[in-house]
Amino acid sequence: MKDLVLASANKGKIKELQDMLSGLGINIIPQQQLGIEDAEETGLTFVENAILKARHAAQISGLPAIADDSGLEVDYLQGAPGIYSARFSGKVATDKSNLDKLMSEMQDAPAHKRSARYQTVIAVMAHGSDPTPILCQGTWEGEIAFEEKGSEGFGYDPVFKPADANCHAAELEKSVKNAISHRGKAIADLLEKLKQQAI
Repeated sequence: MKDLVLASANKGKIKELQDMLSGLGINIIPQQQLGIEDAEETGLTFVENAILKARHAAQISGLPAIADDSGLEVDYLQGAPGIYSARFSGKVATDKSNLDKLMSEMQDAPAHKRSARYQTVIAVMAHGSDPTPILCQGTWEGEIAFEEKGSEGFGYDPVFKPADANCHAAELEKSVKNAISHRGKAIADLLEKLKQQAI
């Protein structure tokens, strides 16, 4: 079994990625277990931030690393919160404070102007100086609802209504969400790429 460091401190993201990658013969080690702090996300895109995080974890641990950079893009907000989704309401943001800020900024948005999407980019680096990381991307189209519903998931899931579901993301069973979400699509892409090359 290979060890793969997961470069994230987000408990929801760690759980989702561990669930999706289980059964692959890969031992997922959250970076905190190795005393690795989060990398500073200085990139201007999801791709840049995913690579920064994976490289940071791989360089410090000496092991292959996987990182995910995800966010919510809301058309009414010109793509915000985007790469700043986790800290939309400030440096010490919580899911609740981010949701509150989003709903405040969307209060005047009519139903036909609430389109949004989740984006995920996953980067896997075989080592800290890997010049060709594996990159995978997934998109989940939907809209921002007028109210929160559901208690599953994390982040903006209570207000995100996927185009391919008749409920909010936070109302979906974990297995259903993992199959259709942005992260699920990126992981499916990753699994195909991992079959083609060893990390």
